Amino acid sequence: MSNSDPLSPTRRNFLTTTSGVIAGAIAAPHAVSAAVPQNEGTPMHTPGSRRKIPIGDDAAKLRAWQKKFSDHKIEIAVLSCHGNPVHPDRNIAQRDWETFQKTVLLAERIGVKVIVGFSGCPGGNPNDTNPNWITYRWPPEYAAALDWQWKEKVVPYWKQAAKFAREHGIHRIALEMHPNFVVYNPLTLLKLRDAVGEEIGANNDLSHLFWQGCDPIEVIHMLGKQGAIYHAHMKDTVLYPDKVGKYGVLNFVFEKQDLKVASDAFRAVGYGHSASVWKSIVQAYMDVGYEGMLSVENEDPILSGEVGVERALYVLKNVREELLTEQVV
Repeated sequence: MSNSDPLSPTRRNFLTTTSGVIAGAIAAPHAVSAAVPQNEGTPMHTPGSRRKIPIGDDAAKLRAWQKKFSDHKIEIAVLSCHGNPVHPDRNIAQRDWETFQKTVLLAERIGVKVIVGFSGCPGGNPNDTNPNWITYRWPPEYAAALDWQWKEKVVPYWKQAAKFAREHGIHRIALEMHPNFVVYNPLTLLKLRDAVGEEIGANNDLSHLFWQGCDPIEVIHMLGKQGAIYHAHMKDTVLYPDKVGKYGVLNFVFEKQDLKVASDAFRAVGYGHSASVWKSIVQAYMDVGYEGMLSVENEDPILSGEVGVERALYVLKNVREELLTEQVV
């Protein structure tokens, strides 16, 4: 896509396409809310297959399931299977590997081309029983453990997973860059992509990158120019400067009652960063020719459930309208 033509079909198609997911969310807010990992009153869980699609190999059930979406003019753009397939507990790892396989096979059947998930996190050595998220290569035993994780667990698993996906026509595995997993920022995402292949790309959820100090525009341009953005979550993060100054950024909270001591927390789009910032974010996706969905995800501890989704959509629809207007002018 050429950036020199503000009225190019690709740019206008991008904005038209994103309006589809925005309108779909308004038409069927429960369908969107179902994708939210933690709504108010819902207990926290370890990653895994918490919401199952009850169709199995039954073709009639599959058609009925698809019809629920088509009746509301909602496109199924991706399938998710968030787990930890490199967990040191073999039972958990096997469960999540099987879930990934089933998700790929379902995607093949219904023509979905993108699988969304987490990279996972192994233990720090063969005898660990819990995952060990290592981000700092000192003292030396941590560097050795991190190298072992990638060489013995992470890269072999994802080579196997990418091969399986490829054999079933799936060439886009969108990994969310998420704390507590080995892929948690753009650098670790590209490290895995380099080791495994172009099946690995990003579910670009900026809410996990704001608090790390990443510039969202730089991230989108860097990953987008490499064709490495396969999906995008639209979710905000608020940083409270007074608490960041006292406690640093590793003081994230998820519950409303904990906000008084929080350095940072998830918010609906526009409640952590201004609408002008989100306008620049959407513009950046246009700049790199991103053609996927902008998927609203809500984990706002104040604006829970449908309220947070609708507030985010209000901001994004206005941003979209401004961009369309500016192109016409």
